[in-house]
Amino acid sequence: MTPDIKTVETLVEIITREVLLAMIEQEERQKNPPGATCVVEVANGVKVKTCFDNAGHVISAGAERLTSTVGVIPGDSALAGMIDHTLLKPDATSDKIAQLCFEAKKHHFASVCVNPTHVKLCADLLKDSDVKVCTVIGFPLGATSPEVKAFETRNALENGATEIDMVLNIGALKAGDTNLAARDIRGVVEVAHAANALVKVIIETALLTDEEKVIACLLAKEAGADYVKTSTGFSGGGATVHDVALMRRTVGPSLGVKASGGIHTHEEAEALVAAGATRIGASAGVKIIRADQSETKPQPAAPEVKAY
Repeated sequence: MTPDIKTVETLVEIITREVLLAMIEQEERQKNPPGATCVVEVANGVKVKTCFDNAGHVISAGAERLTSTVGVIPGDSALAGMIDHTLLKPDATSDKIAQLCFEAKKHHFASVCVNPTHVKLCADLLKDSDVKVCTVIGFPLGATSPEVKAFETRNALENGATEIDMVLNIGALKAGDTNLAARDIRGVVEVAHAANALVKVIIETALLTDEEKVIACLLAKEAGADYVKTSTGFSGGGATVHDVALMRRTVGPSLGVKASGGIHTHEEAEALVAAGATRIGASAGVKIIRADQSETKPQPAAPEVKAY
């Protein structure tokens, strides 16, 4: 039986990708520091290299996004597909949420991220699009019990959410109660994954030391989360290149890293992606993707959208 053209093209793409990744790994091994043993992991377009000395101590670690040859560095349209178009303000009205959904569909953003009360409206408005509905759990303090977060998650999924951004129990983490922090995450992951929904764990980097950030990321990874996320945007700090790079080194290439909070420009988004972010959470999504367009070229005003 002769394979069709599409099958052949798919096979060629897979083989090409594997060869390129093998070449990358071979090249990295040749760059190893003297006397060091290095491990290179590549997944989801992210390369993570960790080097150890003879005693097994980490002497260097780094992460970078691969070139577009392997399908990673985003152009402007791909950058739009990494953005969670966000409106989490307490005074958000249904009309503003409808406008958010309109913009997300128009620009092909990855998702809209809204408070749970708006999930059903977004699910209805986006049902014929590829834009996901993301909501927040235990937001913004992370201080509700694991049982409450699991209930919130189940309710959001029933209303149409497909992605869950949960806030870690920050107080438990800082007190050293990693069992409670892990149980908190695991309860949400179990409920969400049963409905094929993604889970992103917000670790609130502005409130943590670097050591605590590493512990939080490892807890999220061990609990089965799909992403770690920098910030709620409600604790006085947002995403930084330093934090994103640290989180990427910690979780390796298998988890996503979402940068959120204080991202207003195309340049800021690109820097965070270069540091290892695979999602961008921003309320300024439209501005970010238009930044490279000529400022002299007028942009048509978006029509007013009403929620009925």
